[in-house]
Amino acid sequence: FVSVCSEPLARDLFARNMHDAHARTVAEICVQLGVNAIEGLSIEDVCKLRRAWGRNELPCGPGPSFWKLVWKQFDDLLVKILVAAALTSLILGLANSEGMYSLIEPSVIVFILIANALVGVMTETNAAKAIEELGAYQAEVATVLRSGSLMVCPATELVPGDIVDLSVGDRIPADIRLYGIIGSSFRVDQALLTGESDSVVKSVEKTAVTKAVMQDKTCMAYSGTVVTAGRARGVVVATGAFTAIGQIQDAMTAVDSMDEATPLKRKLDEFGTFLSKVIAAICILVWLVNIGHFSDSAHGGLFRGAIHYFKVAVALAVAAIPEGLPAVVTTCLALGTRKMAKQKAIVRTLSSVETLGCTSVICSDKTGTLTTNGMSVKRMCAVNHINVAADHQNPLTNCLTDYNVSGNGYAPDGVISEELTGEVVNRPANLASILHLAICSSLCNDSSLSYNGRTNSFDKIGESTEVALRVLAEKVGLPGFDDIPRTLTYLSLQDRATHCATYWRGQFERTFTLEFDRDRKMMSVISKRKGQSILFTKGSPEAVLLRCTQVLTNSKGIAEPITTRLRDALTKKYQTYARESLRVLAFAMRPISSDKGHISHLEEKGLTFLGFCGMMDPPRSEVRGAVDICRGAGIKVVMVTGDNKLTAEAVANQIGLDDCSGSGSHPTTSTLARQMTAEAAAAGLPMTGVLFPPDKSFQGLEFDEMDRHSQSNAALSMSVFSRVEPRHKTRLVELFKERGQVVAMTGDGVNDAPALRRADIGIAMGSGTAVAKNAADMVLADDNFATIVAAVAEGRAIFNNTKQFVRYMVSSNIGEVVCIFIAAALGLPETLCPVQLLWVNLVTDGLPATALGFNKPDQDIMQQRPRRPDEPIVDKWLFIRYIIIGIYVGLDLPEIFS
Repeated sequence: FVSVCSEPLARDLFARNMHDAHARTVAEICVQLGVNAIEGLSIEDVCKLRRAWGRNELPCGPGPSFWKLVWKQFDDLLVKILVAAALTSLILGLANSEGMYSLIEPSVIVFILIANALVGVMTETNAAKAIEELGAYQAEVATVLRSGSLMVCPATELVPGDIVDLSVGDRIPADIRLYGIIGSSFRVDQALLTGESDSVVKSVEKTAVTKAVMQDKTCMAYSGTVVTAGRARGVVVATGAFTAIGQIQDAMTAVDSMDEATPLKRKLDEFGTFLSKVIAAICILVWLVNIGHFSDSAHGGLFRGAIHYFKVAVALAVAAIPEGLPAVVTTCLALGTRKMAKQKAIVRTLSSVETLGCTSVICSDKTGTLTTNGMSVKRMCAVNHINVAADHQNPLTNCLTDYNVSGNGYAPDGVISEELTGEVVNRPANLASILHLAICSSLCNDSSLSYNGRTNSFDKIGESTEVALRVLAEKVGLPGFDDIPRTLTYLSLQDRATHCATYWRGQFERTFTLEFDRDRKMMSVISKRKGQSILFTKGSPEAVLLRCTQVLTNSKGIAEPITTRLRDALTKKYQTYARESLRVLAFAMRPISSDKGHISHLEEKGLTFLGFCGMMDPPRSEVRGAVDICRGAGIKVVMVTGDNKLTAEAVANQIGLDDCSGSGSHPTTSTLARQMTAEAAAAGLPMTGVLFPPDKSFQGLEFDEMDRHSQSNAALSMSVFSRVEPRHKTRLVELFKERGQVVAMTGDGVNDAPALRRADIGIAMGSGTAVAKNAADMVLADDNFATIVAAVAEGRAIFNNTKQFVRYMVSSNIGEVVCIFIAAALGLPETLCPVQLLWVNLVTDGLPATALGFNKPDQDIMQQRPRRPDEPIVDKWLFIRYIIIGIYVGLDLPEIFS
């Protein structure tokens, strides 16, 4: 391996082979890498491999040069015509010995062009920052095994085949195939690359299938991600540009090479091309019409006459070009950015303001944009008594009690109410099951909650699931009249965040922890209070229920034997929660011997069941209304997420993306969905996903298996795209653009950057990574989907105003052109010189045109379909109308002058 990889071709072939490292055993990989898993690589092998592979860092290609960016600003037909007019005016002025006067006209034109070029260069210099920011996600050091000894070395010196140790808090330095986990579990936060809201439990077993998305490659740890729990050892299979984050950089570079114009720029370019043809025709016509006047005595000779009419042609070119248009467009777009900033939408590129106005598809991330990005307990279930009713239709009526928990995010604000009656439970901590469930949630927990006065929000440290349980315990409150939830509201926000947790820590001393692992699917702690040790357990419902022999009831407040019928009733209850795509956890406890300082997993038995809770990352309250507005405005909304299909469909159902109302393209959805749901419930089958039509929800791997035509059709019909990788997002954008759609894409992670660049407008979250923000055209300060909808309305209003002032300026310029043309045709002296024309175009016409940019939007602006991307700013019939008006104005001016 060491000798073979010295050849670039062999090295690239090896890198491609390592893409399936997740589906191969560690022994196979070590053989191919030529490494001993016990000894590691030798120093000699490391040196040879580093010469072959280079340093473990993302390559930084040269950015666009300053002068290249400057030249790009002048790569516009109207600008080139103005440059030609300025040069011609200067040459003719010098030829006529006009002295300093010959510099006035070209100087004014050049000043306008330089001002516009500076704005463009300042905007585009930010574009290269996104690729540079990727370097911030590379590890600085790594613990590596070489020649049988552990050592700490710079992460940039790693090579494929190195054996690396990973522990809590480490940023993973390369793509690593895990082969040893030290402890009960190993978790990695890889939201950076996949967008998953929770950290991922890793394993050492190879993946069953070779073709898997990144989220399912549980034996791989990827460069740039962070270890959140446990310790592990693995072998490096990819470094530098060959890592997953390196491939994202390559994708961003490839997208950057596709320099596409915005819809407004395309329309202005098309208008400029059309106008330039008209200008050329008129200039040539003026020259030909006046050939007979070249030798007039008033000109002082044939040559001077030719120069005079050449200057008239130059004046015509200046008259026809609306020089004030770039300044007015920039001013109007800048006004739009200020309005959007007040609505929490920060625009990074001016052109994106208008692009929003013609958006026809919004591809939105789920976590944090459509949802609150905070796990919250929404429902609880506790046992009221153990006697299950004989009524087969509804055996749970009196046996179990369901509770709803209000409030979103990590703020400990909300009430607990009975689901059946809707009655608020004023003192939930006085109910035995609820109290002990809250105690278990607080003690069997490694997270923490705090209030951030600077951001006026509650911050979490730890797993989202555990923080949600921490918040639940705060909402339940403490037993006794003085500590009911209402009383807790009088505490300061800093104290409120940890009031109950602090109380329970003072009451119970946590002495031992049995960590969660994927086999047991449980976590347990031993806590001691007043000399009595108690085992508190939380975990998956099926695992916890299996180990329970008693249940704590609310009616008696004591542990009672669990019956078979009650166990069946509890099983059906958590399955019901699961069908609603809630993440369900069960809680249990039992007293143990006080002299036991630790236990094994074999002793997690004979437990007393406390209850269930169901949690989710809930949709934002305003999103459903925003989705309805988009539907009315003819804008398609697609949820694109790395999360699993069932969770994505559940959220989509709640915000109205499933179109169950029958108002959209699937009029039979509602009836069919209800029938299928009823049949599944009667058969006792899971119903998750039934409410979603099959052609509206797809997964990344399903998408890969389709041909190009099927992918294009799927893109047009889909509402949910789940379990995706970065390449899927970019591909989806390309498919929509091939169909003539104008696409807005949202994202917050490094994995989203290529798609943000590829979309017509990329929208990053304010809480997202620096890479995403620098790749985007717009940043949402509040991470809210409803803000995008408000920005779309503003973009539509800006385009309407832009269209009005462009038409106003064009109609004025046509009058100038007609005036100069008629005067030249009649042999009259110059009616307007270029400097006068510049003054009229920039000042006299520019200020009224700018005022048009302040027009308020139409009230029904979001009830109109998106405009076609190929819709011209000035169509041919409107241009003919302006020519007629211009002829009227142009005929009057020579008459007044004469």
